[in-house]
Formats: sequence, C-alpha cells, structure tokens
Amino acid sequence: MCVTVAAQASRPGGRSAYLRSPMGLGRATVALLGVVIAADLYSLWAGTVIQGAMEDLRISRDTVGWYGSDLVREAERADTLYGVSGWLQTAALVATCVVFLCWFHRVRVNAEVFEPYLQTKTRGWTVGSWFVPVVNLWFPRRIAIDIWDASGPRSVALDRTMTLSGPAGRPSHPLVNAWWTLWLATLFVGRWATTAYWDAEEVDEVEAAVSKLMFSDALDIVAAVLAILFVRRLTRMQDAKARAGAPMPGLDGESA
Repeated sequence: MCVTVAAQASRPGGRSAYLRSPMGLGRATVALLGVVIAADLYSLWAGTVIQGAMEDLRISRDTVGWYGSDLVREAERADTLYGVSGWLQTAALVATCVVFLCWFHRVRVNAEVFEPYLQTKTRGWTVGSWFVPVVNLWFPRRIAIDIWDASGPRSVALDRTMTLSGPAGRPSHPLVNAWWTLWLATLFVGRWATTAYWDAEEVDEVEAAVSKLMFSDALDIVAAVLAILFVRRLTRMQDAKARAGAPMPGLDGESA
C-alpha cells in the first residue's frame, strides 16, 4: 500500500499507477517477434533466389554479351518475390511494434508502482521517445533500464536523495545493452542496404545490394532473438515481484 500511495503521489496531477499483469501482452509480443524472424528467414531465402537470377544474367552478359528473354523473366519473377518478402517484413514489423509498445507502456506503469523514484523519464516518453529523431537513439534504452531496475527483486528506499550508486547500486544490464545495440545496428545497416538496393541499376550492383540486405536481415534476426529474451525476462521479473508482495489494486490474475 505504501508503494502504491507513493506512486500515485509522485505522479503529476495525482495520476494513479496500478499494477496490471504484463503476461498476456508479453506472450503476444514474443509471438509477433517470432513472426518477424520468420519473415526475415523468408527474405533471406528470397535473397538467394534473386542473387541466383542476377548471377545467371551476369554470366550471360559476360559470355554472349546479351540477356536471354528466359533469364530476364526469371529475374523479374525473382524481383517480384523479393518485393513480396519486403512487404511481409514491413507488415510483421508494424504489427510487432504496436503490440511491443503496448507491452512496454504496461511494464513502465508497473515500474512506477514498484519503484516510482527510479523512473527518470515521464510516462509519456515510454511511447513518444521511439518516434522523436535523435532522442530515439537513447531514451528508450534509458526507460528500459529504469523499468528493469524497478522490476528486480531488490527494493530501494522511496527517497529521492537515496540514489543507486556504487557496488550496491544499479547492476549492469548486458541483455538490455545487447538488444539495444543490435536494434540500432539493424536500423542503420537496414537503411544503408535499402538505399543501395534502390540505387542499384546494373546486375553487379543489384547483386551487391541484395547481399547487404541479407546481412541486414541476419542482424534483424539476432536483434529479434535478443528482444524475445528481454521481453520474456522482464515480464517474468514483474510477475514474480508482484506475486511476492502484498496484493495491490488493479493486479490481474494471469499466472506465469
């Protein structure tokens, strides 16, 4: 009760913060991240198809000096297939982002109940920080770390003057850091590879650009796996911490 009252009192304008189970949204997020991985794997396969078509065109150009109509049709089919894989990746990403942000907001509000003074960013930044240029390079990670620390089994005093520092202070965050590093790498490499693909005109350029896109897809798969681990771990941490304490208003009854 003390934690709940403090969480409510610390909110501007008396905004309440109540615990709600993150288990359902966590499972949905993990499932959609699996769909993202499946879409990336499909794109990798489609990339090998278009690379094979480009190689056939290159060999035909280097040996006979022109492209056969059959090879051109094969290349067009491969390009269409690769375009479909891109649309599937986009659809999977958009759906995952929506559910992930709902989950992220849920665990952020729960963190206010657990440890209100550990939250260095306001609740509005939980979603907004992902869409503000430059800020989105570090604010979401900062919020994730605040949530992680508040969701751990260790409690801290509800006193703004008692900060977490030193050997007994905030722990390291290898999983959060690894996930965030791979996420940023995926963003930058993906933009670089996509630009190269749209600018490619010659067969050699297309083949090289597809290789870059396939590298981006591989990075995205690793980032998605780390995101699954992050979501599962944080969701279970919050569920365990809520069940270890006294019942609080608004706690859903979903089990782990």
